[in-house]
Amino acid sequence: MADIPQWQLKGDWFDVCSCNVPCPCEFAQPPTNNICYGVLAYHIREGHYGDVPLAGLNLVLVGTFEGNLWAGQATGFKLGLFLDARANAPQQEALQTIFSGHAGGVPAQLSAIWGAPELLGMEVVPITFEVANDLAFWRAEVPGKVVAHAEALTGPTTLPGQRVQTLNPPGSEVGPGQVATWGKATAHRVEALGLQWDWAGKSSKHIPFDWTGPA
Repeated sequence: MADIPQWQLKGDWFDVCSCNVPCPCEFAQPPTNNICYGVLAYHIREGHYGDVPLAGLNLVLVGTFEGNLWAGQATGFKLGLFLDARANAPQQEALQTIFSGHAGGVPAQLSAIWGAPELLGMEVVPITFEVANDLAFWRAEVPGKVVAHAEALTGPTTLPGQRVQTLNPPGSEVGPGQVATWGKATAHRVEALGLQWDWAGKSSKHIPFDWTGPA
């Protein structure tokens, strides 16, 4: 990777999916009913790819697979990519290089575990992204294509203001050693890139990420 510059991305990630709460995939198990339909949303708080600044940009993935992704047993693995319309050409190229795994770091490690998906396409679109400071909710939207909203999971014995969290989850989609905060999707709709579903009421989780590369 001699031609890959030093890079770093730090920010917020969350998903909404078709699994029951809590999503088995986060524990490196097969998804509910052995099939997953999901949205993965990223907001970069701080970041650069060499001299290319990436802070403030968003990215959304939509995808589906069958079987245990973490055991290398998934089939029908398909992904579509939405890049932030505010990104200029060098920023778009940097994000594609990083998230494809070609720039090393955690994305490359995850790609080695998951295997190569069928790519359904890429679109450069407006993306809105918001995470509450107290993690009470998180949401992202691609107008007319993707809606992903979730509220923090709670229950009769949850202390007020406290979050339901998993430390060091074995199936973390943003790499090892993080804290997953559990939620429940209030909206989860996709109609884009040949995919269409509506899975409101199912699992969601927020995890911060901090990636560096190319090593």
